[in-house]
Amino acid sequence: MASSRRARRGRARLRAVALIGIDGSGKTTQAHRLAQALTAAGHPATYHRNAGGRRWLGRVAQRIGRPDAQRLVGRDGLLVVESALRWLAIALALLSCLVTGRTAVMDRWSYCQYASIRAHGGQRWERLARAGYRIFPAPAVTFLLTVDPAEAYRRIERRGTDHESMAWLTAADTAYRRLPEYGGFVVVDGNGPPEEVARRIRAHLSEWLPDDPSAGSGPVPGGPPRPAGGAGRDGPVPVQARP
Repeated sequence: MASSRRARRGRARLRAVALIGIDGSGKTTQAHRLAQALTAAGHPATYHRNAGGRRWLGRVAQRIGRPDAQRLVGRDGLLVVESALRWLAIALALLSCLVTGRTAVMDRWSYCQYASIRAHGGQRWERLARAGYRIFPAPAVTFLLTVDPAEAYRRIERRGTDHESMAWLTAADTAYRRLPEYGGFVVVDGNGPPEEVARRIRAHLSEWLPDDPSAGSGPVPGGPPRPAGGAGRDGPVPVQARP
């Protein structure tokens, strides 16, 4: 009886999985790996980067002589833009996977917006954001990748595409841990090598993923997954939010 229940759960569709955490925690790397692993295990998955546009706004700000996105549109303006763009990205991701039947592997979720609002000290906006995001069904599993802010800072500096202050990373880390949803997250230590972190994530999805450590290998950090030879319709499909 127990084995038949496990078999039924294993055949159930995994609709959405979310990976959240501070910048530099490894969300993008692990989301790509997870989409690849699920697809290889027979559960076609699509990677979705549910960005809020802060990095894009930061680049725009620098081009016109402003130091960062907040100096460009103000704190409240940044939170409004972030909330709207992330809402749109999540809506498009869920619609895409509803149409295609693929599993949505979410690189960021609404919880990231709540943490951003708190880290910016704009708590009065959180109630409005929650009202807007409430229409989205919660992911089947939400992984919170935790990493020491100092390690996150080193990773961000190594990749050289953007910059975050230690004060911001520390505030964001605290914000995630104080979210009311924190107790429902699967907390994964993201300080180790990517392969080790991938194995920890896979262990929580054993109903859908075989216990195969080699399947944790994948693309280089920050890069799109490389489809297996001949990958076509059933290969992992990376989808980037715009902007």
